[in-house]
Amino acid sequence: MNFTRRDFLKQAAAAALTASALPDLFAAPAPQKLWFDISLAEWSLHKELNAKKITNLDFPVLAKKEFGISIVEYVNQFFKDKAEDKTYLNELLMRTKDNDVKNHLIMIDGEGGLGELDATTRNKAVENHYRWVECAKYLGCKTIRVNAYGKGSDEEIAKAAVEGLSKLGEFASKTGINIIVENHGGSSSNGKWLAGVMKQVNMKNVGTLPDFGNFCIVRKKDGCAESYDRYLGTSELMPFAKGVSAKTYDFDEKGNCIETDYTKILKIVKDSGFRGIAGIEYEGSNLSEREGIKATKALLERVGPTIK
Repeated sequence: MNFTRRDFLKQAAAAALTASALPDLFAAPAPQKLWFDISLAEWSLHKELNAKKITNLDFPVLAKKEFGISIVEYVNQFFKDKAEDKTYLNELLMRTKDNDVKNHLIMIDGEGGLGELDATTRNKAVENHYRWVECAKYLGCKTIRVNAYGKGSDEEIAKAAVEGLSKLGEFASKTGINIIVENHGGSSSNGKWLAGVMKQVNMKNVGTLPDFGNFCIVRKKDGCAESYDRYLGTSELMPFAKGVSAKTYDFDEKGNCIETDYTKILKIVKDSGFRGIAGIEYEGSNLSEREGIKATKALLERVGPTIK
């Protein structure tokens, strides 16, 4: 067989083309795009924050650089006296802008329950939240999370919560800020109860933040005395949801959350039509806070694309 120089060059070119395709053939598949965005809730780092290992100003930079998360959810107790401090807020804004981080939400605690039966107490709680609405607006957030607790029967608290949330919602609507209620213990952890409150409020900027793990209605020293079904509760709250809280505590050897079936609960979320932001909120103790955040993010990124 005659083998010419031209034949050699043709075969060499073909071999080079085949070799160049091999890296793509054996490369790991590109990660699938999620149907929701991932944010990081600051409470996931509350132990480090309380121990003064990091500060609220450090939080958004840490979220981006260590976890690759570009959306953050603050907790007001970590900058409680700074809601109206423009110097501080400008510093926080500078750090988020320099690191391309989006401010999304502020979780508000310690400002009173919007479901308090006494009108004076309830109105004071509503007014306490005004500065946080304005703070959220200044930081470019879309939302504040509030608490709708009070002392009384479920029916009494519901009536008061409708009044409190409506008043705060009306104030917040002027600034374009959403007011959302998380299932956060007591009556609010009853999905049917909170959905009923939302139906009565009936305002576009007032909604819910379903937390996958916060369905304990009555607590006791060593756990929960009365709980609400998390899957039913999430289903009931999703029609009003302006975000979800991806709560985790512990993981098995395969990286699955032990307390919550994420395939089942994310199916509920997706079927509701939700395409918003899921906030990572790790509260476990077996993993460090940082490792727990990474495990939760990996879980969302693995399970999310499988939900049909």
